[in-house]
Amino acid sequence: MPQAQQDFYETLGVGENASTEDIKKAYRKLAKKYHPDANPGNTTAEAKFKEVSEAYNVLSDSKKRAQYDQMRKLGAGAYAGGGFQGFDLGDLFGGSRSGRGGGFTFEDLGGFGGLGSLFGNLFGSRVRPQSHGPRKGNDILVELEVPFDLTVRGGKTTVVISKEDHCKECGGSGARPGSKTVTCPECKGQGSVSFVQGGFAVSRPCPKCLGWGVLTEDPCRACGGRGTVRGAKKYVIKIPAGISTGEKIRLRGQGELGVAGGPPGDVIAQVRVGSHPFFTKKGANIYCTVPINIAQAVLGAKVKVKTVDGRSVELKVPAGVQNGATFRLKGMGLKRNGLKGDQFVKIDVVTPKKVTEKQKKLIEEFAKEGGLDH
Repeated sequence: MPQAQQDFYETLGVGENASTEDIKKAYRKLAKKYHPDANPGNTTAEAKFKEVSEAYNVLSDSKKRAQYDQMRKLGAGAYAGGGFQGFDLGDLFGGSRSGRGGGFTFEDLGGFGGLGSLFGNLFGSRVRPQSHGPRKGNDILVELEVPFDLTVRGGKTTVVISKEDHCKECGGSGARPGSKTVTCPECKGQGSVSFVQGGFAVSRPCPKCLGWGVLTEDPCRACGGRGTVRGAKKYVIKIPAGISTGEKIRLRGQGELGVAGGPPGDVIAQVRVGSHPFFTKKGANIYCTVPINIAQAVLGAKVKVKTVDGRSVELKVPAGVQNGATFRLKGMGLKRNGLKGDQFVKIDVVTPKKVTEKQKKLIEEFAKEGGLDH
């Protein structure tokens, strides 16, 4: 039997009622700590990174999280003599299964769409795998933090994702080369076994073949008969210039493996643009704040303003400009879809914290001349 599945909430160190944002924060912290690039050659850190990625892949997806919570609440006490702790919930949420000897997905038992169908499948029903035809694998959602400068010019970045892939040793069959499949002696190929509990006849997945009805004579040693192995895979992602936080980049066919010969899912990278000490952005437009002194504000001035392309342009500030006034540098923003955005410059009038006696008298005279209260 497979080993007990990790508790995804414990893996990320969050509670059952954690918000999506709390889950993201916990994942970022742990992924940074255990990332393979930060721990070269450290197999323990690599394994931990895989666990953290798998947990985030489930808990960050509302549908997967709801299904996982249903399974988790049932726990080992769902019914006597077996329970769920022996089943690999990772397969349920990974959306893949190639072999027939060492694991299964609850989807392949008919697909638990809710608690009603869940109990209908577990109690009093046959749970032999049902044929639904080829099904596309699940998508993998990852959060991709992109440096601000990279969103300006466009370019490439990399991301490491933990995912299931076909076992290279057995080619995804789950059996050692040359071995055969045999009918399960426990359930006689039915995929389920019946027993009496509380005066009722109850049917549950066969504990020997895990509901498949067949066993491999000699399971693959590399994958334990599952036909798939989980590992870290690095992807190169092209970042278009002008991309903003919240936008998504889709890598088609790079997600979890399909079921029954179905196509793989996609990798969906949700972008979060990193901060910049001077600029902020919204769409193709760039925003910045430029400080000026009182003399420049009163008399007017020409000030130098940095642009995102590395240039320095001259901005004419009119006399009497007010604090918070905004000016537009047309065409100085980001280029996107053949068009260029603008750069908006906000004026910040800086008042001196200390003045000399002479400066103070001059300001008092200025106030008196202008009839200003002070």
